[in-house]
Parts: sequence; C-alpha cells; structure tokens
Amino acid sequence: MAHRLVRGLRGAVRNLVLLRQQSEPINHFLKSSTRNYVSEMRNSAFEANILRLIRNEIQYELDRSPPAEPVPEFNSFMVDERPGEQWIGLSRKFGENEEIKIEVTMFDGSVPVKKDDDTVDEKLHVTLIVDVFKGEDTDVLEFICSAWPDSIEIRKVFTRGHDRIKDQPYMGPEFKELDDELQDSLYDFLEARGIDDKLAEFLHRYMMNKDKNEYLRWMENLKS
Repeated sequence: MAHRLVRGLRGAVRNLVLLRQQSEPINHFLKSSTRNYVSEMRNSAFEANILRLIRNEIQYELDRSPPAEPVPEFNSFMVDERPGEQWIGLSRKFGENEEIKIEVTMFDGSVPVKKDDDTVDEKLHVTLIVDVFKGEDTDVLEFICSAWPDSIEIRKVFTRGHDRIKDQPYMGPEFKELDDELQDSLYDFLEARGIDDKLAEFLHRYMMNKDKNEYLRWMENLKS
C-alpha cells in the first residue's frame, strides 16, 4: 500500500511538472503580448501628442501672420527664392555685357539698438556677396557687404576667378582702411547697379517673409 501511495504521489508530481512546463510558454506569451501592447499604446499616444503640438504651432503661425507669396523680382533684379535653403539669389544684366549676381543670406546677426524710451531693440543683419563680371573668361569683382534695415555697408572688395572653390584670392585690406574717396567711388559703383539702400530695405522685408515660410516648411517636414 505504501508503495502504491508513493508511486501515486510520484505520478501526481510528474503531472504537476508537465502542467507547469506547458503553461509557462503560454504565460510568457501573454506577458510579452501585454508588454508589447502597452508599449505600442504609449508610442502611439506619444506620437499623436507630437503631431497635435506641431499642427497647433503651424495653425498658430498661419493665423497670427500668414506669409506672403515670394516676390519674383525687384527693380531690375530677378529673385531666386531657393525654397528650403538659407540663401536667395539675385541676378541682372547691366549695360551691354555686364552681369551681376548676388548671394544673400537669411538673417545672420544683429546688434542691440537703444530706442528713445531707453528700451533696447535688435537691428538685424544680412550678408550679401556681390559678383560683377563681363563674361565667363574675365575675373569677378566681388564685394562682401552687410545689409542693414535701411543701408548697405561694404566690408571687403577684391577680384577672383569664377571657381570660388579653387580660387584663394588675396582679399585686400578692410574696406574702411581704403582712401575715403575710393570708398565713395565704390559705393557709387554699386548704387549705379541698383545695390543701394532701397535694395537693403527690400531684402529685409523679403527675409522676414522667407523666415516665416522656411519655419512653416520645416514644421511640415517635421510632421511628415
């Protein structure tokens, strides 16, 4: 009898072990599935929240001050908008065989300006690279300029070849170190070609609008 009891207990233990071994994969699968489901739910909620915030920001910017369509030309200059870039291009012909090409940055700096009521405002800065040349077989006369909200300031002037990457020209002294009369004549040279205070005003308005357009484009890309 004792032998049968021991044998029966051994059988019961074997059955319990087998039952446990069979249930472990099921329990593991259920736990893993639950974890994956919870993780997916959290990710989905997280992404939905990001999309909601982006959409709200886009709509806020559109409601507050919707951007205008980019202007394709100004005076005699054709404007290359270059969507998605931090630059725009300007180009025009001057005289019989002279070409002018200008690379213009978006706002790349500022200086503090004290107002009459003792508050401090920012004066935004734009960089211009002005190239003047007569055909591809001639050197380029290049001006590095600052465009402030209502004025153009020449910083450098030098000559180079057409390949900006390969050319390493001597860039000369700082513009302000040149003879005053020479400085004035070079400003006159640019003004005769439409590179003047009115162009500076136009570029600041244009870049204000481009800044808004590029921000909205960036938000749309982020959303997608």
